[in-house]
Amino acid sequence: MRLKTLELNGFKSFSQKTILEFNNSIVCIVGPNGSGKSNVVEAIRYVLGEQSMKSMRGKTGSDLIFKGSKNLPKGTKATVTIYFDNIDKVFKLTNDGGETTNLNYDTISISRQVFPDGLNKYVLNGTEVRLKDIHNLLASVNIGSSGHHIISQGEADRILNANMKERRAMVEDALGLKIYQYKIKESERKLERTNENMKEVTLMRRENAPHLNFLRKQVEKFEKGKVMQEELGTLYLEYLKKESFYLDMEKKNLLTERNKISSELQSIAGKISDVEEGNSAKGNKKIEELKIVEQALNENRAAKSEIERKLGRIEGMLEIKENKVKLAGKCPLCGNELKQMEIEQIEKRQNEEKELQELRNSQVGLLSEIKKIEGEEKKLSEKIQVLKKEINEEMEALRDLEKEKFKFKVRHQELFSALELVAIKEGNLENRRYAFENEIKEGTALIGQDILSYKDFSAEGAPTGGKVLIDGTEQVELKKKIERLKIKLEDAGLGSGAEVMKEFKEVSEKDQFLSKEMEDLTKSIESLVILINDLKEKIDIEFKEGIKKINVEFDAFFKLMFGGGTASLSIITETKKKRLGKSDEEAELSEEFEEEETPEQGIEINVSLPQKKVKELHAFSGGERSLTSIALLFAMSQVNPPPFLVLDETDAALDEANSRKYGDMLEKLSKHSELIVVTHNRETMSRAGVLYGVTIGENGASKLLSVKFEEATQIAK
Repeated sequence: MRLKTLELNGFKSFSQKTILEFNNSIVCIVGPNGSGKSNVVEAIRYVLGEQSMKSMRGKTGSDLIFKGSKNLPKGTKATVTIYFDNIDKVFKLTNDGGETTNLNYDTISISRQVFPDGLNKYVLNGTEVRLKDIHNLLASVNIGSSGHHIISQGEADRILNANMKERRAMVEDALGLKIYQYKIKESERKLERTNENMKEVTLMRRENAPHLNFLRKQVEKFEKGKVMQEELGTLYLEYLKKESFYLDMEKKNLLTERNKISSELQSIAGKISDVEEGNSAKGNKKIEELKIVEQALNENRAAKSEIERKLGRIEGMLEIKENKVKLAGKCPLCGNELKQMEIEQIEKRQNEEKELQELRNSQVGLLSEIKKIEGEEKKLSEKIQVLKKEINEEMEALRDLEKEKFKFKVRHQELFSALELVAIKEGNLENRRYAFENEIKEGTALIGQDILSYKDFSAEGAPTGGKVLIDGTEQVELKKKIERLKIKLEDAGLGSGAEVMKEFKEVSEKDQFLSKEMEDLTKSIESLVILINDLKEKIDIEFKEGIKKINVEFDAFFKLMFGGGTASLSIITETKKKRLGKSDEEAELSEEFEEEETPEQGIEINVSLPQKKVKELHAFSGGERSLTSIALLFAMSQVNPPPFLVLDETDAALDEANSRKYGDMLEKLSKHSELIVVTHNRETMSRAGVLYGVTIGENGASKLLSVKFEEATQIAK
């Protein structure tokens, strides 16, 4: 069983997700008219890439989406997915390069979705693909785009009504020759592209030829100037070697001189810094020390003044007390009138040896302290004198250092000037090096990269890498010779010989490449023509063999359906005239035009009914045409059986006797292909292994039922 499952979701009358499983060789789908059973057939046709909306009873893609009902909303999209068994990896896909690969999936799923705006999407095993890829894939298992594997009641007559060319295409599709047709079309597209490439290459060679000839002449001219270039090369090597040596040597000398001057400058700057910072710091230290001592002296004197002020106050008090004591001893009342207070006076006087004594003691202490302070003051004054003397001596020494610093600064300026001179020399050297590098560039343009070998050149017999004696006059002469040769080469019009040679080589290689490309394209065209002819021959051979096999089956089925008679297909050739050299419009306006006769092969159907003289198909009745087309389509399917056949009420016009014959044919067909049969016929239902009933629910959507044979006959009614 190749076909496994069909899944519908939002497609036409199937609003909900509906799954049909095909696990039997004959599956019948039954149901009353209008239930939606034919929508299953259309879903199969749709998912396999059908592009005709008319064949699916619609005008636009949006007609395939569930329209909605009173109880169900309108669908947002319609999706149909079909699943195939690929355990034997028989499904193949051919890419745009013509390479065919087997798909490494056990199950192949093909989905097609349509949206309200009519946009379609094709999905192969989860990956969005093109319709072309779907047709390509299905052709590998004999499911072609002509739809011979889907036979509907109204379309069974299609092969009879088709013209001979369309009929041939249907037969080729049924025989599995479509894959060769795809390869032929792909090869023809390649052939067309190859011919276009051939024209482009030819045009490119034609455009390239004048420039190539010009370059060839330039190369010949350049070859004649080789002698001058070789002489120039020798002069250049000697000149550049000496100049390079001079530049390196001078750079080294100037660097040594710069380092020497910089070193002395650094030393002088250090000495100046020492004079400015070291001695100044020493003098400042003495001055700071003098300030501290003077501050201490001032503090000492302030303390002395405070003590003297206290001493003055005590001495004043002491004088007052002493006077009181003296007065008390001379009081007129002390001996006579006062007797009563004598004792009190004595006690009072005693309190006053005591206060006086304390004042005297304080006086002594303050005098001692003043004496001590005066001693300190003397020491501080002496230290100040020493510091002032030392500072004066430092100042004298500093004047000597200023003289020395001046000498250092003079030397510093001399060195700085010398350094500026070195910088000027370095600038001149840099300019000379720049001129040297430009000379190398000019020399490279004239004689090529060989000029760079001057580094290994041995000038004046000196060993490679050895010292070179520099003679300024000789260098000037060398430079003059070089300039004269450069002018001669420029007058000769050689310019950059290396560039000319390089361009000539590139253009020549391009021409050779294009020539090789033309050879390859010619071979490719030849191989494509051979391939196309081989494929056409293969199609022709297999087509003729297929016709023979179809005729055997066609005649047998025809005799079975009609109880006798004969039926066969024959290959006919028609010759058509084709106008050449002008468009159709031009040809219509012109009386003279060329014609080419092109033969076209087609298929003619030859039938003869038993006991009747009627042999023309257009004279057959509707039932006879239907039986004939069924017999032919069944015969075609037997030669190269597709994985499945869909038969949509193709038995509708059959009577009971022919229904049994039809049923026998179904069983015969089911040995090679799965059959999905939409029918009302009881006999046909009896041959099915699985029956699906389709009914229309109260919600206006189709509903799928798996039913027994007895139930199916009732549902079909």
